[in-house]
Amino acid sequence: MRTDTGGCDTELMDGPTAHAFDSAARRFLEVSASATGHYDSPGLGEWSVRDLLGHTSRSLTTVETYLDVDGDDSGPVDLADAVAYYLAIAGALADTAAVAQRGRAAGAALGEDPTAALTALVARVPERVRAAPATALVRTPFGTMTLQGYLPTRTLELTVHTCDLAAALGVSADVPHDAVAETFAVIGGLAAAQGTAPAALLALTGRLPLPAGYSVL
Repeated sequence: MRTDTGGCDTELMDGPTAHAFDSAARRFLEVSASATGHYDSPGLGEWSVRDLLGHTSRSLTTVETYLDVDGDDSGPVDLADAVAYYLAIAGALADTAAVAQRGRAAGAALGEDPTAALTALVARVPERVRAAPATALVRTPFGTMTLQGYLPTRTLELTVHTCDLAAALGVSADVPHDAVAETFAVIGGLAAAQGTAPAALLALTGRLPLPAGYSVL
């Protein structure tokens, strides 16, 4: 979809990338409904279910925050796509204590009714994404990206952590096809960039198991 902004056409984020993000967000919300009454149960690693919900919700709140701040300004793009983003943040991901604390803080911020807080986020953020220019700039701490380039990182986070949440709650993840396809595209790109794709290909085609501890993140 295009919109006329002062005489020039701007491509909006109302296409497959935005739809995959929307699907992932909605499935996360559906699975999170099963968390009611289990917020203090084990979630992932040292996180409780509430902490895991909070961490995953950041895939929505960070998008909204970036769109609130200079989302449509012009300027250079430092990170071309989701693969470049994950390569850039590798050092930050290694600081597991900081990641864990952000998850706990986000879980606490969901308040007394996490389901209501998440419902409001899922109703609001994907709609804002669809109405934003694909070229809107997202100024992450690790470099500037377009919204089109950044959004698949959020779809990946929503999709993977929905699987984590479903496993913790003992329910089916059943993540949407478009969200899974977007996620695998990023994961495959990371494996290729890191030189570890052959191991993944052999495992996914039933030839050899993955090496112990294998991860692209």
